[in-house]
Amino acid sequence: MSFAFLTATELAAGYRSGALSPVEALRAAYERIERIEPKINAFCHLAARDESLRLARESESRWREGRPCGELDGVPITVKDAILARGWPTLRGSKTTDPAQAWTEDAPAVARLREHGAILLGKTTTPEFGWKGVTDSPLSGVTRNPWNLELTPGGSSGGSAAALAAGIGHAAIGTDAGGSVRIPGAFCGLVAVKATAGRVPNYPPSAVGTLGHVGPMTHTVADAALMLNIMSTPDGRDWLCLPPADVDYRVGLDRGARGLRLAYSPTLGYGKVQREVADLVAKAVKTFEGLGARVEEVTAPFADPTETFRTHFFAGIAHSVRSFAEAQLGKLDPDLRKIVEQARKVTITDYMTAVDRRAALGRATRAFHEKYDLLLTPTLAVAPFAAGRLAPEGYGDDWVNWTPFTYPFNLTGQPAATVPCGFAAGNRPVGLQIVGAMYQDAVVLQAAQAYQSTHPTTDRHPNI
Repeated sequence: MSFAFLTATELAAGYRSGALSPVEALRAAYERIERIEPKINAFCHLAARDESLRLARESESRWREGRPCGELDGVPITVKDAILARGWPTLRGSKTTDPAQAWTEDAPAVARLREHGAILLGKTTTPEFGWKGVTDSPLSGVTRNPWNLELTPGGSSGGSAAALAAGIGHAAIGTDAGGSVRIPGAFCGLVAVKATAGRVPNYPPSAVGTLGHVGPMTHTVADAALMLNIMSTPDGRDWLCLPPADVDYRVGLDRGARGLRLAYSPTLGYGKVQREVADLVAKAVKTFEGLGARVEEVTAPFADPTETFRTHFFAGIAHSVRSFAEAQLGKLDPDLRKIVEQARKVTITDYMTAVDRRAALGRATRAFHEKYDLLLTPTLAVAPFAAGRLAPEGYGDDWVNWTPFTYPFNLTGQPAATVPCGFAAGNRPVGLQIVGAMYQDAVVLQAAQAYQSTHPTTDRHPNI
């Protein structure tokens, strides 16, 4: 049988019944890597096949004996190369990182996945230090979108999204400091979730501080809920992580959208959205009216936070390379080097002003959600564009210009998810973003499930 596009939930159910085998699933994953990876360039490090097969055989024995070690036992999953995984180098897409280190620690999310028996296929590509919304770097080259190999998968978790969309692995994890799971999630036709700040422990601390999150990318909302259950276990290494949620995000997932108070903002008052994207998202929003939700269009729910984000994000990136010698700086992506030079001009007054504006944004969104349960927007202003570019035609040379809907909610810490809502011309996926009030992750997932259950796209796959 074909394992490629089975969900993690389906795979685990097949193991439980005895109909599917972890060993066969892993072999299928490696066969697909051999055939497809040269076309998409989604991996920068692959697990040793012999070791992975040993883990798969152990998983198969556990399932046969009715004692799986967790809900992902034997499920192949990929990890972005910005997240620590014991025994593997974490280079963050940069030639400046020395791979000859001990690499003895798992990040919290990776540790939880291993505890549940997941088999990690390898590390996936990222732009250098996750600095942009597309995935290419001097270290690993250009990663391509499996829906159309001429296009970018987005970023910065682009390798994870490209691999999953291509049927390699059954879930993926990435980081999101300005949209970096939601951007490639939307461009690759996947579900991607940035939970409430602190819900998924994040260690080591992000270079951009509290903008940074770790989140799942999956084919279905149900799989995202499962992944969030596992990844949200508190970990003391993240001193800002939240206490246990004491909730199974799968429970109540099918409650639907009836009675929800939804605001829909096509532009947030400052985004420039491509017509095809706008039309697909508007059509998706109308679905919620049919599901019994109350939908109201709003123009500008808060002031444009673009410059506030730029100051926080790029100052953080510049700070992360503050100790680099000139020789190391010379190895950086040339566009990143320019950003670093610009960010070094930010004064302490500039930064603290941005802190104040971030707080004002947070107050505004808290007040907004006293009236509305959820905010609906396009996930991105554009459909996927040519690989190797920083931005499509008409959006300058700046990835922030075409991601106006993602980064506000890194500033506020609110939960946000993208769910596929159709295709623009040229086989280019488009996403609908669903944003919730702080700590209302379950409501975001509930609404995403309500939409996906009426507009499933899991039967449509890239033809590579």
